[in-house]
Amino acid sequence: MRLWELFLLGVGLAMDAFAVSVCKGLAMRKVNKLYCFVIALFFGGFQALMPVLGYLLGTTFAEKLAAVDHWIAFFLLAYIGGKMITDGVKEYREKTQVDEMDPPLDLKELFILAIATSIDALAVGVTFSFLEVSIILAAAMIGVVTFVISAGGVYVGNIFGERYKTRAQIAGGAILLFLGIRILVTHLMG
Repeated sequence: MRLWELFLLGVGLAMDAFAVSVCKGLAMRKVNKLYCFVIALFFGGFQALMPVLGYLLGTTFAEKLAAVDHWIAFFLLAYIGGKMITDGVKEYREKTQVDEMDPPLDLKELFILAIATSIDALAVGVTFSFLEVSIILAAAMIGVVTFVISAGGVYVGNIFGERYKTRAQIAGGAILLFLGIRILVTHLMG
């Protein structure tokens, strides 16, 4: 994968974390910079870690799956992208209310949210093992992109609120779908 493709993939994967970060920003009267950094660090860190774990799983079974690896990559990315789009459309129709302004940062909750928003990165890591992607570069790119987007999400949530959260999630899903289709078409044409 080229650098720009890894960047786009990072953006697509970061949209769940962005959506949660927007919600965290919604609950702040004024952005707490330490909280913003911790939120971005959790999401960026887990988004970097999960592809590595997925890659290790994929390389363990790579020989057995080599004949269908492009289909697996396509279906995983299409499923994740489709789910993000569906969830985004569902959330677009719902109204979210903030129960409490300036709640304390709950690290346990943040840990669970970071895992939940990075499960798709685990699946992408499996596809990386089939595509022979440099996992260190990919994980670093995904982690840094997610860190920056999550930090931005806190600010966006604080300033603009609910308006852009679901659109970002839908766009992220579309990016993942695009990359899945590109992998499949490239393999079938080549």
